[in-house]
Amino acid sequence: MSDILENVKKRDPHEPEFHQAAEEVIDSIGPVLEKHPEFRKHKVLERLLEPERQISFKVSWVDDQGEVQVNRGYRVQMNSAIGPYKGGLRFHPSVYPGILKFLAFEQTFKNALTGLPMGGGKGGSDFNPKGKSDGEVMRFCQNFFMELNRHVGHRIDVPAGDIGVGSREIGYMFGTYKKLSNEFTGVLTGKGVGWGGSLLRTEATGYGLVYFSENMLNHINDSVKGKTCLVSGSGNVAQHTVEKLLHMGAKPISVSDSSGFIYDEEGIDEDKLAYIKELKNVKRGRIKEYAEKYSSAKYFASEKDQSSNPLWDIKADCAFPCATQNEVNAKDAENLVKNKVVLIGEGANMPLEADAAKIVIDSDILYSPGKASNAGGVATSGIEMMQNYMGSYWSKEQVDKKLQEIMKEIHTNCLQASEEYGFKNDYVKGANIYSFKKVARATIAQGII
Repeated sequence: MSDILENVKKRDPHEPEFHQAAEEVIDSIGPVLEKHPEFRKHKVLERLLEPERQISFKVSWVDDQGEVQVNRGYRVQMNSAIGPYKGGLRFHPSVYPGILKFLAFEQTFKNALTGLPMGGGKGGSDFNPKGKSDGEVMRFCQNFFMELNRHVGHRIDVPAGDIGVGSREIGYMFGTYKKLSNEFTGVLTGKGVGWGGSLLRTEATGYGLVYFSENMLNHINDSVKGKTCLVSGSGNVAQHTVEKLLHMGAKPISVSDSSGFIYDEEGIDEDKLAYIKELKNVKRGRIKEYAEKYSSAKYFASEKDQSSNPLWDIKADCAFPCATQNEVNAKDAENLVKNKVVLIGEGANMPLEADAAKIVIDSDILYSPGKASNAGGVATSGIEMMQNYMGSYWSKEQVDKKLQEIMKEIHTNCLQASEEYGFKNDYVKGANIYSFKKVARATIAQGII
């Protein structure tokens, strides 16, 4: 097994996020390969670690000053063993092929966990929508999708949103696709409800995270109700994590953005959440403004070279990192353990560094990996795809019921898989084992192609 990881690092030496994701899976599935030698014989793991296709392209566009700008666009089509490629598009300066390969690899396992027929993919650009006018974002999205259009389709590859890609960007890209293809099909998810989108798609990742966490706590005869909760991020996932925590009787006390975080000792209530949504979604402001409006809140600016994030050293019962990958380091994890946090639920993809994850796993904290606990977003994307195939719309109640069922089933499957292979109550290994076996069997059944 170590030789497989070494080969990954040798072939792609400058992709640390992908190495981290690969190592986590490899560390989990050793007993599976011993029990199922056919997986080794067919080199399933080696095949899953290599994308089926990686696409890179130029995106030229004109800004409001009439200057030509050039960005890079990407799509990583990782695995299609159980369905069409499915995964978000990320617009952020940090985007490069390695981070997209890590996300597409994680997406393959996450999608397998949902029980829906979806493969894994991810894409995006180093374009930064922050500070851009609607016209600039529209022109970029149109030129980006003019190229990506060649590689997607509602039975081939169905992208969605991610960091930097919300309903505005999805709308511009869908309009471009419709113009080029001359047809109205569900080639993107996260669309507006009035034009092919699903109710609750926007809320689903955050809601699903809380549903999964409730299942974890119920398993030890506990509940989210009454828990004080730390949340990082202030985008879509964080907002709806806070919202569902409030619905279920918990007390969220923090949110953050790249500039820093706020700690509201009194708790973030419905009115304060409404302000956060307006601030971040409409005004596109900074979270510091929350502390300027509410005297109960304190603002802590991010500092360069800080050894830990003080957000994770605030006393609380539960922690929900919902901002970005590797936002929680080993010192942060030590602080969470020291403060006797009961549960850590990942809302972002791989928000704990490898050393931080090891510290948490070795503790008594209930810990869910993002591929399991944030799968509600892609699950509801799958529900949107189903509605598009049928040409129908489901009610909010129908979607929410299905989402709760999916998150409960993921929780059950993770527990059963971990217990079967001697890792009782280990959600990380359970998620990797269950999803790997599912994709492996489909891979073998379809031959070597």
